[in-house]
Amino acid sequence: MSAAREYGLDDEYAWPRPPAGGWTADDLDELPNLPPHTELIDGSLVFVSPQTTFHMRTVRLLDTSLFDRAPDEFDVYREFTVTLGDRNRLEPDVLVTRAGADTGPKRTRLLPEDVILVVEVVSEESVERDRDAKPRKYAQAGIRHFWRVEESDGLPVVYVYELDPATRSYAPTGIFHKQLKLDRPFPIDIDLTAIDRRGPQA
Repeated sequence: MSAAREYGLDDEYAWPRPPAGGWTADDLDELPNLPPHTELIDGSLVFVSPQTTFHMRTVRLLDTSLFDRAPDEFDVYREFTVTLGDRNRLEPDVLVTRAGADTGPKRTRLLPEDVILVVEVVSEESVERDRDAKPRKYAQAGIRHFWRVEESDGLPVVYVYELDPATRSYAPTGIFHKQLKLDRPFPIDIDLTAIDRRGPQA
């Protein structure tokens, strides 16, 4: 039996056909020919559209800024999956984790208990997922901090949320336009107008 047929793929087109009950988080490591950054939501594969320059530059700004500012007990990942359950494996644009979450160079995913902050930069094709489905799942998994980033006049606007542990849902704590200044999960001060600027930010 071909590898494609073994995993429910059509030999001619190589499009995934889900098994009964949908795919599982483990399947993302085994399925051949998946596009980069494929996610699993409620057992269904989600493919990502080509990203815009705004998305790429915003992710770069937040990734490098958080990495530069994170204390030693934290680590920062970019576009790395988190297994939230057997049928959900999401890939936030930027993540902050406990430093001890790195268990080796061949690891392909993180667990929610290791994740402190997830950041999603909204694209046109991901609006509903990033505003609704994904934050609900991150909150239910117990991830304490969530940022949603949207574009306004070419600049990022950051919507900041913190977990209410009693309801397992996110409560908004602020909207930041030109400057992102927070004291949680650690002191953060990021110039959001520096999205097009090259080199380290002060």
